[in-house]
This record gives sequence, C-alpha cells and structure tokens, in this order.
Amino acid sequence: MIDAERDVLRQLPAEPAMTWDEMTVRVTSASGFMCRHVCYTVPSRLVGHRLRLRIHDDRIEAYLGGSFLLTLPRRRRPNGAGPVHVVDYHHVIAALRAKPGALANLAYRDALWPRTAYRRAWDALTADAPVRDAARTMVGLLALAHDRGVEADLATAIDAALDAGELPNLAAMLRRFTPKATAAPEVSIILPPLAAYDRLIAIAGAETVS
Repeated sequence: MIDAERDVLRQLPAEPAMTWDEMTVRVTSASGFMCRHVCYTVPSRLVGHRLRLRIHDDRIEAYLGGSFLLTLPRRRRPNGAGPVHVVDYHHVIAALRAKPGALANLAYRDALWPRTAYRRAWDALTADAPVRDAARTMVGLLALAHDRGVEADLATAIDAALDAGELPNLAAMLRRFTPKATAAPEVSIILPPLAAYDRLIAIAGAETVS
C-alpha cells in the first residue's frame, strides 16, 4: 500500500511554503498604519512611505521596497471590541515634541505609556493642572526617557514621587538624569628645541662615517 502511494507522490517544493500573508500599507502623518483593524506605529521617518507587510501569526515584519525595516508584535481586535493600538513612544516622540498639546487628544494615548508609572503620572497631573500643562510635562518625561535611555529608572523616580504625594517635576527629573558636563583634561605638550634635532642628525652622520 505504501509503495503504491509513493509512486504517485510529487517532489517536495524547492522553496519553503509561505506561512504568512502579505499586504501593503501607507504610513500616515501620525506615524502609523492600520492592519486588520489594529493600528501600529512606526518611526516617524517613514511617514508617507508605502510598506510591504508580512503578517505572521505572532508578528508583523515591515519592508520598505526589498529592505527589511522592523518587526512589530501582532495584536488582534476581539470581536465587538473598540480600536486596538500597538504603540511605541520612541516612534512618535519627534512629533510630540513639535506639538506636545496633541498628546491630550491622541486616539492611542492610553497605549502610549511604556510603563504603569507614566500612566499614573498622567492621571495625577491632569487631576491637578490644566491638560495642556500636563501634556507638556508628560512629553518632556517621555523625551527624557527616549534621549537618555532611562525609561526604567525614570519610572522608578516617578513612582517614588507619586507615592510620596508629590507630582513628577520635569525640571528636577532633567537635572537628575542629565549627566553633568565634565571638563576636558588639560594636556601639557612640551616641544623640544629644534637644536636637539640638529644634534641628533649630527650624531647619526658621524656614526655613518665611522
């Protein structure tokens, strides 16, 4: 029986089977694109470009032309649920710097916070001050985390301030997490007199003659 089936089997394909779906999307002015009812963000330099996506079961690979760009975790929208956003604040921080007030009305604002501490800070700031001021502070904190690579340490400092009943102070956080400028060491260079070279040349010439 096996031999009979083997006779009609075809050769295996030379290339592996394609295990992903493909689609093409355009990056919007908000540094994002929609894929199967989920909004994903990408670096702002890609605004206006068309990306080719490979949609795997657990991830999405983005290509610009034939060049691989990045991998995003894939999310799915539950039936009947509202919009789902996969947001990386590193992707949108440049746009937020230019218009920090836009943070308050971002559709994906609640998905923007990289850690719980940042969400707590937003809630506390908006409860105590005008939303516009809170937005400026939060954008400043996110920019600090992005620029200095201190996302985790800054989150710890924010939590400590909130637990002590204080609001996060952007100026204080900037002082704390911005490295102090160090003076360049003084280097003293002593140049030998030119006459020393003349003596060396004379000695070398005498050794050559002898």
